Amino acid sequence: MEQVAIQRSEGANLRVPALNKSRTRLILGLIIAAGFLDVIDFSIVQVALPTIQTELVVSLAESQWIIGAYGLTLAGFLLLSGRAGDIYGQKRLFVSGIVLFTVASFTGGLAPSLVSLIVSRAIQGIGAAISTATAFAILVTTFPEGKERNRALGIFVSVLSAGFAAGSVSGGVLTAAFGWRSVLFVNVPIGIVAAVLSQKFLVSNPGRAADKHLDLPGALSVTSGLILLVYSLTNAATDGFASLYTIVPLAVSALILAGFLAIEYRSESPLMPLGFLRRGTVFTANVLALILTSSAGGVVFLLTIYLQRVSGYSQLAAGLEFVPPAMIFFSVGGWGSSWLVNRVGLKLVLVTSMSFITLGSALLTRITVTSGYLGILPGMLLWSFGASIGFPALNIAALAGTKPGEEGLASGIIGTSQRVGFPVGLAILLTIATVTDPPPVGVASQLGSLAGVVTGFQYAFLASTIISAIGLLIALRVKNPRMMFEQPIFG
Repeated sequence: MEQVAIQRSEGANLRVPALNKSRTRLILGLIIAAGFLDVIDFSIVQVALPTIQTELVVSLAESQWIIGAYGLTLAGFLLLSGRAGDIYGQKRLFVSGIVLFTVASFTGGLAPSLVSLIVSRAIQGIGAAISTATAFAILVTTFPEGKERNRALGIFVSVLSAGFAAGSVSGGVLTAAFGWRSVLFVNVPIGIVAAVLSQKFLVSNPGRAADKHLDLPGALSVTSGLILLVYSLTNAATDGFASLYTIVPLAVSALILAGFLAIEYRSESPLMPLGFLRRGTVFTANVLALILTSSAGGVVFLLTIYLQRVSGYSQLAAGLEFVPPAMIFFSVGGWGSSWLVNRVGLKLVLVTSMSFITLGSALLTRITVTSGYLGILPGMLLWSFGASIGFPALNIAALAGTKPGEEGLASGIIGTSQRVGFPVGLAILLTIATVTDPPPVGVASQLGSLAGVVTGFQYAFLASTIISAIGLLIALRVKNPRMMFEQPIFG
């Protein structure tokens, strides 16, 4: 018979059932599986882009939207999805997101044209946003605040982080063996199993938010504003910040998001209560998440281009060179980060994280044409170690102190900060990288001389170092949050 305990949360009358260890481990495995699919679909499809270009006969610029469409809707719908889960129930939204993602993967694999593939990828992004935002919320409601939640968050975030590198490797293998459509079809059986098991084993809930009203004006404004923001930053990465394709959507996005803040300020049932950002470490965690992912978005891309364009690696070989960083993310991030947070506190972990990231980025500024993989490896490893303990710690900070019914909101906000950070960093670092290399840096074949490429990369890594150093200064001001749950409910 299932062992059940009851945990009463501070400041609320909501009683939350605690499940036995085997059930909680299964739940953690299910949300990890769904989250891993969402993350891996960035890099696994990116590796297959050259083959897709050839088979569908499309230009390089057009093919970039196969990646962009997914990122647009994923970033745009995270906040709405998280809040909807609070209102209508996390399990219902989570399973729906997996199903939508799986169906879109199947239609994408069958896509006869670029347009149909981009549409499927956009729908995939919506499904990923729903499942990702609610996955974090399910984790928060399953594991009480403290050691158990920190450990679960560490494992969850580290597996997701390792998914980027895993996607590069598996994408190359699948494309070489079975063609580009296989990188989409591979999601289908995994998604079906995850959806069926989630429906069976996740705990049903009617929605924990006290206010069941969904702020539609706020939802529409923030979703459209975020989509335009990511769209403009995606254009900036290829066309530059001076392009009208960047300036116009960026300006419209700023106006819409300003309108969203005005709506939330006046709304009786806001989608994102502005006071929520001032609670505990929520605001600081989201700023640091934006900084960390800004660094990651550009650094990983530039290192991939360096290995292929300058060092002459194939796509698969370049992907394999990211296995050591992936192993750091999986091992150190999964267990080390939560262990450190539980023992030395959140602030020290974040300071250590940003210190290693800053040092790793600084080492990468010494890159030369002849550095090769061994020349960039020390910087990669230091950067990876810092990021591996930083990502889980930031999610712990962003979710610390949430009240019942706010789990999805907190998850949606931190998820949005992370997803927006990637295109921000990519746009900034690629713009800087082209200072000594006039052609746009869309892919390696568009770069100029090797010397110009490397000099541009040195400036870009210097910018990454400065960004990370700013993050370090912010981390020094973090206060360790007081845990609302003093004792775990099991173990």
